Amino acid sequence: MARSEVTDVLVAGAGPVGLTLAAELRRSGVSCRIVDRLPARLPYAKAVGIQPRTLELFDRMGLVREVLDAAVAMRGQLTYVNGAEQGRIELVLPPEVPYGFAALPQYETERVLEEFLGRFGTGIERSTELVAFAQDPAGVTSRLTTASGAEEEVRSRFLVGCDGAHSVVRKGLGLTFEGGAFPEEYMLADVEVGWGVPPGYGVRSMHRGEDGSIDDLLVCIPLPGTGRYRMSMLVPPELSAARPSEPSAGDGVAHGLEGGTAPALADIQKVLDRLAPEPVTASALRWSSVFRISHRLVDRYGEGRVFVAGDAAHIHPPTGAQGMNTGVQDACNLAWKLALAVGGAHPGLVASYDAERHPVGEEVVGRTVRHAAEGMQADPTDPETLMLREAQLLIGYRESPLVTPLPRPDGATLRPGDRAPDCGGLTGDIAAYPVRLFDLLRGRAHVLLVYGHHPAGDTPADLAAAARELSQGRVETCRILPADAPFTVAPGVSHHHDSRGEFARRYGVEEGAAFVVRPDGYLSACLRPPTVGELKEALGRVFGP
Repeated sequence: MARSEVTDVLVAGAGPVGLTLAAELRRSGVSCRIVDRLPARLPYAKAVGIQPRTLELFDRMGLVREVLDAAVAMRGQLTYVNGAEQGRIELVLPPEVPYGFAALPQYETERVLEEFLGRFGTGIERSTELVAFAQDPAGVTSRLTTASGAEEEVRSRFLVGCDGAHSVVRKGLGLTFEGGAFPEEYMLADVEVGWGVPPGYGVRSMHRGEDGSIDDLLVCIPLPGTGRYRMSMLVPPELSAARPSEPSAGDGVAHGLEGGTAPALADIQKVLDRLAPEPVTASALRWSSVFRISHRLVDRYGEGRVFVAGDAAHIHPPTGAQGMNTGVQDACNLAWKLALAVGGAHPGLVASYDAERHPVGEEVVGRTVRHAAEGMQADPTDPETLMLREAQLLIGYRESPLVTPLPRPDGATLRPGDRAPDCGGLTGDIAAYPVRLFDLLRGRAHVLLVYGHHPAGDTPADLAAAARELSQGRVETCRILPADAPFTVAPGVSHHHDSRGEFARRYGVEEGAAFVVRPDGYLSACLRPPTVGELKEALGRVFGP
Protein backbone atom coordinates (compact mmCIF):
# COMPACT_ATOMS: atom_id res chain seq x y z
CA MET A 1 0.00 0.00 0.00
CA ALA A 2 1.36 3.39 -1.03
CA ARG A 3 1.52 6.10 1.61
CA SER A 4 0.96 9.71 0.63
CA GLU A 5 2.10 12.94 2.16
CA VAL A 6 0.00 14.50 4.88
CA THR A 7 -2.68 16.99 3.81
CA ASP A 8 -4.78 19.30 5.94
CA VAL A 9 -8.20 18.14 4.74
CA LEU A 10 -9.34 15.16 2.68
CA VAL A 11 -12.65 15.78 0.89
CA ALA A 12 -14.57 12.70 -0.26
CA GLY A 13 -16.96 13.52 -3.09
CA ALA A 14 -16.64 16.05 -5.91
CA GLY A 15 -20.21 17.19 -6.41
CA PRO A 16 -21.16 20.85 -5.83
CA VAL A 17 -20.77 20.48 -2.06
CA GLY A 18 -17.32 18.89 -2.09
CA LEU A 19 -16.08 21.30 -4.76
CA THR A 20 -17.32 24.32 -2.79
CA LEU A 21 -15.61 23.04 0.35
CA ALA A 22 -12.33 22.36 -1.45
CA ALA A 23 -12.39 25.74 -3.19
CA GLU A 24 -13.00 27.60 0.05
CA LEU A 25 -10.23 25.69 1.79
CA ARG A 26 -7.75 26.41 -0.98
CA ARG A 27 -8.83 30.06 -1.12
CA SER A 28 -7.93 30.22 2.58
CA GLY A 29 -4.51 28.71 1.95
CA VAL A 30 -5.36 25.28 3.40
CA SER A 31 -4.00 22.19 1.64
CA CYS A 32 -6.57 19.60 0.65
CA ARG A 33 -7.22 16.68 -1.64
CA ILE A 34 -10.59 15.99 -3.22
CA VAL A 35 -11.39 12.49 -4.48
CA ASP A 36 -14.38 11.06 -6.30
CA ARG A 37 -15.18 7.50 -7.29
CA LEU A 38 -16.67 8.55 -10.65
CA PRO A 39 -14.37 8.71 -13.69
CA ALA A 40 -16.04 11.89 -15.02
CA ARG A 41 -18.71 14.47 -14.26
CA LEU A 42 -22.23 13.08 -14.73
CA PRO A 43 -24.19 14.77 -17.55
CA TYR A 44 -27.46 14.93 -15.60
CA ALA A 45 -29.44 18.02 -14.60
CA LYS A 46 -30.25 16.70 -11.15
CA ALA A 47 -30.07 19.82 -8.97
CA VAL A 48 -30.97 22.82 -11.12
CA GLY A 49 -31.93 25.71 -8.84
CA ILE A 50 -29.43 28.24 -7.48
CA GLN A 51 -30.88 30.23 -4.59
CA PRO A 52 -30.14 33.93 -4.00
CA ARG A 53 -28.31 33.12 -0.75
CA THR A 54 -26.02 30.69 -2.58
CA LEU A 55 -25.31 33.35 -5.20
CA GLU A 56 -24.29 35.69 -2.38
CA LEU A 57 -21.81 33.07 -1.18
CA PHE A 58 -20.49 32.57 -4.70
CA ASP A 59 -20.06 36.36 -4.83
CA ARG A 60 -18.03 36.30 -1.61
CA MET A 61 -15.88 33.50 -3.09
CA GLY A 62 -15.31 35.45 -6.31
CA LEU A 63 -17.03 33.22 -8.88
CA VAL A 64 -20.56 34.56 -9.12
CA ARG A 65 -19.99 36.12 -12.55
CA GLU A 66 -19.19 32.74 -14.10
CA VAL A 67 -22.34 31.26 -12.53
CA LEU A 68 -24.57 34.08 -13.76
CA ASP A 69 -23.15 33.84 -17.26
CA ALA A 70 -24.10 30.15 -17.44
CA ALA A 71 -27.51 30.31 -15.71
CA VAL A 72 -31.01 31.49 -16.64
CA ALA A 73 -33.37 33.48 -14.47
CA MET A 74 -36.14 31.74 -12.53
CA ARG A 75 -39.03 34.20 -12.47
CA GLY A 76 -41.92 32.20 -11.09
CA GLN A 77 -44.12 29.12 -11.25
CA LEU A 78 -47.46 28.44 -12.91
CA THR A 79 -49.74 25.99 -11.14
CA TYR A 80 -52.47 23.90 -12.77
CA VAL A 81 -54.97 21.50 -11.22
CA ASN A 82 -57.03 19.26 -13.51
CA GLY A 83 -56.15 21.48 -16.46
CA ALA A 84 -57.21 24.77 -14.88
CA GLU A 85 -54.69 27.41 -13.90
CA GLN A 86 -54.77 27.99 -10.15
CA GLY A 87 -52.54 31.04 -10.10
CA ARG A 88 -48.87 31.77 -10.28
CA ILE A 89 -46.04 32.31 -7.85
CA GLU A 90 -43.86 35.29 -8.64
CA LEU A 91 -40.29 34.89 -7.38
CA VAL A 92 -39.93 38.51 -6.32
CA LEU A 93 -37.60 39.64 -3.54
CA PRO A 94 -37.07 43.02 -1.83
CA PRO A 95 -34.98 45.44 -3.92
CA GLU A 96 -32.07 45.38 -1.46
CA VAL A 97 -31.43 41.67 -2.16
CA PRO A 98 -28.66 41.64 -4.77
CA TYR A 99 -29.55 38.40 -6.59
CA GLY A 100 -32.67 36.67 -7.80
CA PHE A 101 -33.42 32.99 -8.37
CA ALA A 102 -31.49 31.14 -11.06
CA ALA A 103 -31.57 27.78 -12.82
CA LEU A 104 -28.40 25.94 -13.81
CA PRO A 105 -27.89 22.21 -14.48
CA GLN A 106 -25.80 20.51 -11.83
CA TYR A 107 -23.11 19.52 -14.31
CA GLU A 108 -22.64 23.20 -15.20
CA THR A 109 -22.45 24.20 -11.53
CA GLU A 110 -19.80 21.52 -11.06
CA ARG A 111 -17.90 22.73 -14.14
CA VAL A 112 -17.74 26.31 -12.86
CA LEU A 113 -16.65 25.18 -9.39
CA GLU A 114 -14.05 22.76 -10.75
CA GLU A 115 -12.53 25.46 -12.95
CA PHE A 116 -12.47 27.85 -9.99
CA LEU A 117 -10.78 25.22 -7.82
CA GLY A 118 -8.20 24.71 -10.57
CA ARG A 119 -7.07 28.32 -10.17
CA PHE A 120 -5.55 27.25 -6.85
CA GLY A 121 -3.67 24.34 -8.39
CA THR A 122 -6.03 21.64 -7.11
CA GLY A 123 -7.88 19.14 -9.26
CA ILE A 124 -10.29 16.26 -8.65
CA GLU A 125 -8.69 12.86 -8.23
CA ARG A 126 -11.11 10.83 -10.35
CA SER A 127 -11.85 7.09 -10.09
CA THR A 128 -10.55 7.28 -6.54
CA GLU A 129 -12.75 6.03 -3.73
CA LEU A 130 -12.60 6.33 0.03
CA VAL A 131 -13.14 2.83 1.42
CA ALA A 132 -12.23 3.17 5.11
CA PHE A 133 -10.86 5.58 7.68
CA ALA A 134 -9.84 5.76 11.32
CA GLN A 135 -9.32 8.86 13.42
CA ASP A 136 -7.23 9.61 16.48
CA PRO A 137 -6.66 12.78 18.53
CA ALA A 138 -4.07 14.08 16.06
CA GLY A 139 -5.73 13.34 12.71
CA VAL A 140 -7.41 10.87 10.35
CA THR A 141 -5.94 7.96 8.40
CA SER A 142 -7.92 7.12 5.28
CA ARG A 143 -7.63 4.24 2.82
CA LEU A 144 -8.29 4.97 -0.86
CA THR A 145 -8.55 2.76 -3.94
CA THR A 146 -7.73 4.10 -7.41
CA ALA A 147 -8.87 3.14 -10.89
CA SER A 148 -5.97 0.70 -11.20
CA GLY A 149 -7.06 -1.08 -8.04
CA ALA A 150 -4.06 0.15 -6.08
CA GLU A 151 -4.54 1.20 -2.48
CA GLU A 152 -3.23 4.39 -0.91
CA GLU A 153 -3.12 5.54 2.69
CA VAL A 154 -3.71 9.26 3.34
CA ARG A 155 -3.04 11.07 6.56
CA SER A 156 -5.03 14.30 7.09
CA ARG A 157 -5.94 16.59 9.94
CA PHE A 158 -9.63 16.44 8.98
CA LEU A 159 -11.90 14.34 6.75
CA VAL A 160 -15.18 15.60 5.26
CA GLY A 161 -17.70 13.30 3.60
CA CYS A 162 -19.48 15.07 0.75
CA ASP A 163 -20.13 11.63 -0.72
CA GLY A 164 -23.88 11.63 -1.11
CA ALA A 165 -26.87 9.70 0.16
CA HIS A 166 -24.92 6.43 0.46
CA SER A 167 -22.01 8.12 2.25
CA VAL A 168 -19.07 5.95 3.29
CA VAL A 169 -18.07 8.61 5.80
CA ARG A 170 -21.49 8.69 7.44
CA LYS A 171 -21.54 4.92 7.77
CA GLY A 172 -17.97 4.87 9.05
CA LEU A 173 -18.87 7.33 11.80
CA GLY A 174 -21.90 5.25 12.75
CA LEU A 175 -24.28 8.19 12.39
CA THR A 176 -27.98 7.44 12.32
CA PHE A 177 -29.92 8.52 9.23
CA GLU A 178 -33.52 8.53 10.36
CA GLY A 179 -36.42 9.19 8.04
CA GLY A 180 -38.39 7.43 5.38
CA ALA A 181 -38.99 7.07 1.66
CA PHE A 182 -41.78 8.18 -0.62
CA PRO A 183 -43.50 5.18 -2.19
CA GLU A 184 -43.65 6.80 -5.61
CA GLU A 185 -41.00 6.55 -8.28
CA TYR A 186 -40.43 9.52 -10.57
CA MET A 187 -39.14 10.04 -14.09
CA LEU A 188 -36.63 12.77 -14.85
CA ALA A 189 -36.06 14.02 -18.38
CA ASP A 190 -34.19 16.87 -20.04
CA VAL A 191 -36.20 17.86 -23.14
CA GLU A 192 -37.22 20.73 -25.39
CA VAL A 193 -40.82 21.91 -25.82
CA GLY A 194 -42.29 24.75 -27.86
CA TRP A 195 -45.13 26.15 -25.80
CA GLY A 196 -46.45 29.53 -24.69
CA VAL A 197 -45.25 29.34 -21.10
CA PRO A 198 -43.43 32.63 -20.42
CA PRO A 199 -39.63 32.33 -20.24
CA GLY A 200 -38.24 31.80 -16.78
CA TYR A 201 -41.40 30.23 -15.35
CA GLY A 202 -41.68 26.69 -14.08
CA VAL A 203 -44.80 24.59 -14.36
CA ARG A 204 -46.44 22.45 -11.69
CA SER A 205 -49.43 20.59 -13.11
CA MET A 206 -51.44 18.14 -10.99
CA HIS A 207 -54.47 15.93 -11.31
CA ARG A 208 -56.64 15.41 -8.26
CA GLY A 209 -58.84 12.37 -8.04
CA GLU A 210 -62.36 12.27 -6.66
CA ASP A 211 -60.99 11.86 -3.15
CA GLY A 212 -58.92 15.03 -3.50
CA SER A 213 -55.56 13.26 -3.55
CA ILE A 214 -52.95 13.96 -6.25
CA ASP A 215 -52.70 10.98 -8.57
CA ASP A 216 -50.74 12.53 -11.44
CA LEU A 217 -48.00 15.15 -11.43
CA LEU A 218 -45.76 17.09 -13.83
CA VAL A 219 -43.09 19.57 -12.74
CA CYS A 220 -41.03 21.50 -15.31
CA ILE A 221 -38.03 23.70 -14.48
CA PRO A 222 -36.50 25.92 -17.19
CA LEU A 223 -32.89 25.31 -18.18
CA PRO A 224 -30.45 27.28 -20.34
CA GLY A 225 -31.40 26.86 -23.99
CA THR A 226 -34.47 27.62 -26.08
CA GLY A 227 -37.52 25.81 -24.72
CA ARG A 228 -35.41 23.42 -22.61
CA TYR A 229 -36.77 22.06 -19.33
CA ARG A 230 -35.89 19.51 -16.71
CA MET A 231 -39.15 17.63 -16.22
CA SER A 232 -40.19 15.26 -13.46
CA MET A 233 -43.30 13.10 -13.34
CA LEU A 234 -44.66 9.91 -11.82
CA VAL A 235 -43.43 6.64 -13.26
CA PRO A 236 -46.10 4.59 -15.04
CA PRO A 237 -46.67 1.08 -13.67
CA GLU A 238 -45.20 -0.61 -16.74
CA LEU A 239 -41.81 1.04 -16.18
CA SER A 240 -41.83 0.61 -12.43
CA ALA A 241 -42.64 -3.09 -12.65
CA ALA A 242 -39.56 -3.68 -14.80
CA ARG A 243 -37.20 -2.11 -12.29
CA PRO A 244 -35.68 -3.10 -8.95
CA SER A 245 -37.34 -1.32 -6.04
CA GLU A 246 -34.17 -0.75 -3.99
CA PRO A 247 -30.92 1.00 -4.91
CA SER A 248 -27.82 -1.00 -5.62
CA ALA A 249 -26.00 0.41 -2.61
CA GLY A 250 -27.85 -2.05 -0.37
CA ASP A 251 -28.11 0.35 2.57
CA GLY A 252 -31.89 0.81 2.45
CA VAL A 253 -31.60 4.48 1.44
CA ALA A 254 -33.75 4.74 -1.67
CA HIS A 255 -32.74 8.16 -2.97
CA GLY A 256 -31.48 9.49 -6.27
CA LEU A 257 -31.08 8.22 -9.80
CA GLU A 258 -31.54 4.50 -10.33
CA GLY A 259 -30.12 2.19 -12.95
CA GLY A 260 -32.13 0.12 -15.37
CA THR A 261 -34.23 1.07 -18.36
CA ALA A 262 -34.46 4.83 -18.86
CA PRO A 263 -37.81 6.36 -19.91
CA ALA A 264 -38.14 7.03 -23.62
CA LEU A 265 -39.34 10.24 -25.23
CA ALA A 266 -42.71 8.55 -25.82
CA ASP A 267 -43.09 7.99 -22.05
CA ILE A 268 -42.51 11.69 -21.44
CA GLN A 269 -44.94 12.65 -24.19
CA LYS A 270 -47.76 10.59 -22.63
CA VAL A 271 -47.51 12.63 -19.45
CA LEU A 272 -47.39 15.90 -21.37
CA ASP A 273 -50.51 14.85 -23.27
CA ARG A 274 -52.30 14.44 -19.95
CA LEU A 275 -50.95 17.34 -17.92
CA ALA A 276 -49.27 20.00 -20.08
CA PRO A 277 -51.04 23.38 -19.89
CA GLU A 278 -51.40 23.34 -23.68
CA PRO A 279 -50.84 20.80 -26.47
CA VAL A 280 -47.11 20.41 -26.94
CA THR A 281 -44.58 17.99 -28.38
CA ALA A 282 -41.38 17.09 -26.55
CA SER A 283 -38.17 16.69 -28.55
CA ALA A 284 -34.37 16.61 -28.26
CA LEU A 285 -34.21 14.29 -25.27
CA ARG A 286 -30.75 14.70 -23.74
CA TRP A 287 -31.13 12.18 -20.93
CA SER A 288 -33.74 10.55 -18.74
CA SER A 289 -33.82 8.39 -15.66
CA VAL A 290 -35.98 7.15 -12.83
CA PHE A 291 -35.33 8.32 -9.31
CA ARG A 292 -36.56 7.74 -5.79
CA ILE A 293 -36.96 10.26 -2.98
CA SER A 294 -36.24 9.78 0.70
CA HIS A 295 -36.24 12.23 3.57
CA ARG A 296 -33.54 11.60 6.15
CA LEU A 297 -31.31 13.52 8.54
CA VAL A 298 -28.22 12.48 10.50
CA ASP A 299 -28.27 12.70 14.28
CA ARG A 300 -25.13 14.88 14.18
CA TYR A 301 -22.97 16.44 11.49
CA GLY A 302 -19.69 15.00 12.62
CA GLU A 303 -17.55 13.57 15.34
CA GLY A 304 -14.03 14.54 16.32
CA ARG A 305 -12.11 15.34 13.16
CA VAL A 306 -14.60 13.85 10.69
CA PHE A 307 -17.68 15.60 9.29
CA VAL A 308 -20.48 15.13 6.75
CA ALA A 309 -22.10 17.71 4.48
CA GLY A 310 -24.77 17.86 1.78
CA ASP A 311 -26.63 14.65 0.91
CA ALA A 312 -24.37 12.72 3.26
CA ALA A 313 -26.10 14.61 6.10
CA HIS A 314 -29.61 15.36 4.81
CA ILE A 315 -31.75 14.17 1.91
CA HIS A 316 -35.22 15.38 1.05
CA PRO A 317 -37.56 16.13 -1.87
CA PRO A 318 -36.13 18.46 -4.53
CA THR A 319 -38.99 20.94 -4.19
CA GLY A 320 -37.82 24.53 -4.03
CA ALA A 321 -34.28 23.52 -5.05
CA GLN A 322 -33.28 23.40 -1.40
CA GLY A 323 -30.99 20.36 -1.33
CA MET A 324 -27.87 21.34 -3.23
CA ASN A 325 -28.07 24.90 -1.93
CA THR A 326 -28.27 23.70 1.66
CA GLY A 327 -25.24 21.51 1.02
CA VAL A 328 -23.22 24.33 -0.53
CA GLN A 329 -24.00 26.43 2.53
CA ASP A 330 -22.93 23.51 4.76
CA ALA A 331 -19.60 23.61 2.95
CA CYS A 332 -19.14 27.37 3.33
CA ASN A 333 -19.99 27.17 7.03
CA LEU A 334 -17.50 24.36 7.65
CA ALA A 335 -14.67 25.56 5.40
CA TRP A 336 -13.73 28.75 7.24
CA LYS A 337 -13.85 26.91 10.57
CA LEU A 338 -11.55 24.17 9.31
CA ALA A 339 -9.20 26.79 7.87
CA LEU A 340 -8.87 28.47 11.26
CA ALA A 341 -8.69 25.13 13.11
CA VAL A 342 -5.73 24.13 10.94
CA GLY A 343 -4.07 27.35 12.10
CA GLY A 344 -4.71 26.63 15.76
CA ALA A 345 -7.94 28.56 16.41
CA HIS A 346 -10.32 28.07 19.33
CA PRO A 347 -10.68 24.30 20.00
CA GLY A 348 -14.48 24.48 20.03
CA LEU A 349 -14.71 26.22 16.68
CA VAL A 350 -15.35 23.19 14.46
CA ALA A 351 -17.90 21.79 16.94
CA SER A 352 -20.11 24.79 16.13
CA TYR A 353 -20.65 23.34 12.63
CA ASP A 354 -23.16 20.82 14.00
CA ALA A 355 -24.71 23.39 16.34
CA GLU A 356 -25.37 25.77 13.46
CA ARG A 357 -26.15 23.51 10.52
CA HIS A 358 -28.10 20.61 12.06
CA PRO A 359 -31.14 22.81 12.85
CA VAL A 360 -31.03 24.14 9.28
CA GLY A 361 -31.06 20.61 7.85
CA GLU A 362 -33.94 19.66 10.13
CA GLU A 363 -36.03 22.63 9.01
CA VAL A 364 -35.30 22.08 5.30
CA VAL A 365 -36.20 18.39 5.44
CA GLY A 366 -39.51 19.11 7.15
CA ARG A 367 -40.46 21.97 4.84
CA THR A 368 -39.60 20.21 1.59
CA VAL A 369 -41.60 17.15 2.62
CA ARG A 370 -44.64 19.40 3.19
CA HIS A 371 -44.13 21.23 -0.09
CA ALA A 372 -43.69 17.97 -2.02
CA ALA A 373 -47.18 16.94 -0.93
CA GLU A 374 -49.00 20.24 -1.31
CA GLY A 375 -46.79 22.71 -3.16
CA MET A 376 -45.16 25.94 -1.97
CA GLN A 377 -48.47 27.79 -2.11
CA ALA A 378 -49.73 25.66 0.78
CA ASP A 379 -47.24 27.32 3.14
CA PRO A 380 -49.22 29.34 5.72
CA THR A 381 -46.68 32.20 5.89
CA ASP A 382 -47.20 35.50 4.11
CA PRO A 383 -45.89 35.72 0.52
CA GLU A 384 -42.87 37.90 1.32
CA THR A 385 -41.71 35.63 4.13
CA LEU A 386 -42.29 32.60 1.90
CA MET A 387 -40.04 34.04 -0.81
CA LEU A 388 -37.31 35.01 1.64
CA ARG A 389 -37.37 31.52 3.15
CA GLU A 390 -37.28 29.80 -0.25
CA ALA A 391 -34.36 32.08 -1.17
CA GLN A 392 -32.66 30.82 2.04
CA LEU A 393 -32.22 34.41 3.18
CA LEU A 394 -33.85 33.79 6.58
CA ILE A 395 -31.26 31.25 7.73
CA GLY A 396 -29.46 32.52 10.79
CA TYR A 397 -27.48 31.44 13.82
CA ARG A 398 -28.75 33.54 16.72
CA GLU A 399 -28.40 30.54 19.07
CA SER A 400 -24.89 29.66 17.90
CA PRO A 401 -22.14 29.32 20.51
CA LEU A 402 -19.99 31.52 18.26
CA VAL A 403 -22.11 34.66 18.33
CA THR A 404 -22.06 37.28 21.03
CA PRO A 405 -25.65 37.76 22.21
CA LEU A 406 -26.81 41.31 22.74
CA PRO A 407 -26.56 42.07 26.45
CA ARG A 408 -30.01 43.67 26.50
CA PRO A 409 -32.95 44.08 24.12
CA ASP A 410 -32.22 47.28 22.24
CA GLY A 411 -34.98 47.24 19.65
CA ALA A 412 -32.58 46.51 16.81
CA THR A 413 -33.93 44.17 14.17
CA LEU A 414 -30.43 43.09 13.12
CA ARG A 415 -28.88 40.79 15.71
CA PRO A 416 -25.77 38.61 16.08
CA GLY A 417 -26.16 35.45 14.01
CA ASP A 418 -28.19 37.15 11.28
CA ARG A 419 -27.15 37.36 7.65
CA ALA A 420 -25.17 40.52 6.95
CA PRO A 421 -27.35 42.49 4.50
CA ASP A 422 -26.02 44.18 1.43
CA CYS A 423 -26.35 47.88 0.67
CA GLY A 424 -25.29 50.26 -2.04
CA GLY A 425 -24.08 53.83 -2.34
CA LEU A 426 -20.67 53.42 -0.68
CA THR A 427 -18.17 55.91 -2.10
CA GLY A 428 -14.41 56.18 -1.61
CA ASP A 429 -12.06 59.12 -1.96
CA ILE A 430 -10.54 57.95 -5.26
CA ALA A 431 -13.07 55.88 -7.22
CA ALA A 432 -15.72 58.08 -8.84
CA TYR A 433 -18.44 55.44 -8.63
CA PRO A 434 -20.39 53.98 -5.67
CA VAL A 435 -19.97 50.33 -4.72
CA ARG A 436 -21.97 47.75 -2.77
CA LEU A 437 -21.01 46.48 0.65
CA PHE A 438 -20.68 43.00 -0.87
CA ASP A 439 -18.04 44.44 -3.20
CA LEU A 440 -16.00 45.39 -0.14
CA LEU A 441 -16.46 41.96 1.45
CA ARG A 442 -15.64 39.93 -1.68
CA GLY A 443 -12.61 37.72 -1.34
CA ARG A 444 -12.10 38.58 2.33
CA ALA A 445 -12.42 36.42 5.44
CA HIS A 446 -13.46 38.10 8.71
CA VAL A 447 -14.23 41.81 8.36
CA LEU A 448 -14.85 44.36 11.09
CA LEU A 449 -17.27 47.04 9.88
CA VAL A 450 -17.01 50.23 11.94
CA TYR A 451 -19.72 52.84 11.39
CA GLY A 452 -18.94 56.40 12.44
CA HIS A 453 -17.84 57.02 16.01
CA HIS A 454 -19.95 56.42 19.12
CA PRO A 455 -19.29 58.88 21.97
CA ALA A 456 -19.44 56.04 24.52
CA GLY A 457 -17.27 53.66 22.50
CA ASP A 458 -13.62 53.25 21.67
CA THR A 459 -12.16 54.97 18.63
CA PRO A 460 -12.27 53.27 15.22
CA ALA A 461 -8.46 53.22 15.22
CA ASP A 462 -8.38 51.42 18.58
CA LEU A 463 -10.98 48.89 17.37
CA ALA A 464 -9.02 48.20 14.17
CA ALA A 465 -5.77 47.73 16.09
CA ALA A 466 -7.45 45.40 18.58
CA ALA A 467 -9.01 43.34 15.78
CA ARG A 468 -5.62 42.85 14.11
CA GLU A 469 -3.92 41.92 17.36
CA LEU A 470 -6.62 39.57 18.67
CA SER A 471 -6.90 37.70 15.36
CA GLN A 472 -3.19 37.75 14.53
CA GLY A 473 -3.92 39.83 11.46
CA ARG A 474 -6.80 37.71 10.16
CA VAL A 475 -9.52 40.36 10.61
CA GLU A 476 -9.64 43.27 8.16
CA THR A 477 -11.33 46.53 9.09
CA CYS A 478 -13.56 48.65 6.88
CA ARG A 479 -14.79 51.98 8.20
CA ILE A 480 -18.14 53.33 6.97
CA LEU A 481 -18.55 57.08 7.43
CA PRO A 482 -21.85 59.01 7.47
CA ALA A 483 -22.37 60.98 4.29
CA ASP A 484 -21.46 64.33 5.86
CA ALA A 485 -18.49 63.13 7.95
CA PRO A 486 -14.98 64.35 7.08
CA PHE A 487 -12.91 61.77 5.25
CA THR A 488 -10.06 60.42 7.38
CA VAL A 489 -7.46 57.83 6.54
CA ALA A 490 -5.92 55.27 8.89
CA PRO A 491 -3.23 52.76 7.93
CA GLY A 492 -4.62 49.33 7.07
CA VAL A 493 -8.26 50.48 7.18
CA SER A 494 -10.41 51.08 4.10
CA HIS A 495 -12.81 54.02 4.28
CA HIS A 496 -16.09 54.64 2.47
CA HIS A 497 -18.88 57.16 2.83
CA ASP A 498 -22.46 55.98 3.26
CA SER A 499 -23.47 58.51 0.61
CA ARG A 500 -27.13 57.46 0.36
CA GLY A 501 -27.57 56.39 3.98
CA GLU A 502 -28.28 52.79 2.95
CA PHE A 503 -25.83 51.23 5.38
CA ALA A 504 -27.34 53.15 8.30
CA ARG A 505 -30.85 52.02 7.31
CA ARG A 506 -30.00 48.38 6.62
CA TYR A 507 -27.94 48.03 9.79
CA GLY A 508 -30.25 50.12 11.97
CA VAL A 509 -27.63 52.53 13.25
CA GLU A 510 -27.77 56.25 14.02
CA GLU A 511 -24.73 56.58 16.25
CA GLY A 512 -21.46 54.72 15.92
CA ALA A 513 -21.53 50.91 15.86
CA ALA A 514 -19.39 47.97 14.80
CA PHE A 515 -20.22 44.62 13.23
CA VAL A 516 -18.06 41.53 12.81
CA VAL A 517 -18.87 39.76 9.54
CA ARG A 518 -17.83 36.12 9.22
CA PRO A 519 -16.41 34.59 6.02
CA ASP A 520 -19.82 33.03 5.28
CA GLY A 521 -21.57 36.40 5.50
CA TYR A 522 -23.17 36.18 8.94
CA LEU A 523 -22.77 38.60 11.84
CA SER A 524 -20.92 37.21 14.82
CA ALA A 525 -21.22 40.46 16.79
CA CYS A 526 -23.20 43.71 16.75
CA LEU A 527 -21.48 46.22 19.03
CA ARG A 528 -23.51 49.27 20.09
CA PRO A 529 -21.51 51.09 21.37
CA PRO A 530 -18.36 49.41 20.08
CA THR A 531 -15.73 48.80 22.74
CA VAL A 532 -12.45 46.93 22.62
CA GLY A 533 -13.62 44.78 25.54
CA GLU A 534 -16.73 43.53 23.74
CA LEU A 535 -14.78 43.10 20.51
CA LYS A 536 -12.24 40.98 22.39
CA GLU A 537 -15.03 38.77 23.72
CA ALA A 538 -16.56 38.34 20.27
CA LEU A 539 -13.31 37.49 18.51
CA GLY A 540 -12.24 35.21 21.36
CA ARG A 541 -15.15 32.89 20.56
CA VAL A 542 -13.56 32.29 17.16
CA PHE A 543 -9.83 32.90 17.45
CA GLY A 544 -9.35 31.86 21.07
CA PRO A 545 -8.49 33.97 24.11
